[in-house]
Amino acid sequence: MRILFPLLSLAACASYPEKVSGALGNFEAGRFDDAMAVLSDEDRLGSAFLAGAEAGTVALAAGYWDLARSYFEQAAAASADIEERALVGPEALGEALGSWVLSDGVRSYEGEGFERVYVHTSLGLTYLAQGLLDDVYVEARLANRLLEAEEKLYETKYKAGGFGHLLSALTYELLGQPDQAYIDYERMEAKGLGTALAGRALVRLAKVLGRTEELGRWEESFGKDVERPAGAAGIVVLAGVGMGPYKVENSLNVYTPDGLFRIAVPKYRSRPQVVSDLRLIDEESGVSLRTERVEDVTAVAHKNLKDRLAWLTAKSALRSAGKMVLTNQLEEKYDGAGFLAGTLFTAMTERADLRAWMSLPDSWQACRLFVPPGTRTFTLEAIGGHTVSLGSYQLEPEETMFVFVRTLGPDIYAHVVGGQRVEPPIGEPSGFESNRETNSP
Repeated sequence: MRILFPLLSLAACASYPEKVSGALGNFEAGRFDDAMAVLSDEDRLGSAFLAGAEAGTVALAAGYWDLARSYFEQAAAASADIEERALVGPEALGEALGSWVLSDGVRSYEGEGFERVYVHTSLGLTYLAQGLLDDVYVEARLANRLLEAEEKLYETKYKAGGFGHLLSALTYELLGQPDQAYIDYERMEAKGLGTALAGRALVRLAKVLGRTEELGRWEESFGKDVERPAGAAGIVVLAGVGMGPYKVENSLNVYTPDGLFRIAVPKYRSRPQVVSDLRLIDEESGVSLRTERVEDVTAVAHKNLKDRLAWLTAKSALRSAGKMVLTNQLEEKYDGAGFLAGTLFTAMTERADLRAWMSLPDSWQACRLFVPPGTRTFTLEAIGGHTVSLGSYQLEPEETMFVFVRTLGPDIYAHVVGGQRVEPPIGEPSGFESNRETNSP
């Protein structure tokens, strides 16, 4: 019976949410370096995947593109084996996920299926910020293939993939391949993700590509193409808004003469959101545009877990039944003390796995505003939160300027890539940074 006590001690360790709560508090308060110091610690988090994903998200919000890329590559490497199985087919992926262990919390954590998809989407964002365009759509395509594998495994359809398609479409446009961009926008529209944004792009590109019949169909759904000034520059806002859900335990305890029968599974709990969306304002013209939700991260997380819940429940029930057999054996050998030890063992080890990528946003949102080239001044407003001035920029004809954004509580953390900065934002808010790099798009 002595072997049970180290196991009980192990089971009593802090849960994943408890381990990272302080670091997440620093993240939400904008203390990014402090948050990364903890969240990048693989030993503390107990998972190379989570250390890379969590720290990468913080670095992305801070505008540390190289560091974010490195962390997300670490997360991708940690889940490479299960990703390979996923791309082979649903049977291979199911085998990889079907480990029957003492507790789900002691197995290696390689990310949930949707989390692995978002790692590659996030990598695509870092590549876009650095102007590594060929790498963007490679990651976007991989993210979509992994999403399709997850859908095949659970025989379902997730309302997901919109953000990856958007990154791919924007990249193709920057590379001068509007026909390829058109395909990604079509996929967004077909999935019902970012439909207004995708619809406007489809009208514009169908016109450019001379697809008269399709143009009529898109105009019927989304209206005629808007007039744009000659050589119009584009401003694209790509925003992670709010904080995504977190896991809590949902358990059932049944005390029987043979010992404790316990089922424990995770469930997601949504967070209240301060900011609903963002508004980009061109101060010269007074024209503004609000971001549109292109990926509901919280909804995807809930559905993905729901699809796995029966399987997780069955695993927990079978493990618990086996632990009742152990309890009986201990009782036969050690009487009441054995029964108590077995019951405690079940209670402490049959726990829900609460590990999850907790720094993900609640949603990915985007908008695209076309303005005349020249010097323009922009303001970004968080609906329900704060407003920041992005400052003035000299925009060349047909140039695309990106604003990478993360909202945390009411605060906006924005990083501009592209354009020639004319003057700093008035008041220079702490959450703002302009990045003009030599390899920026």
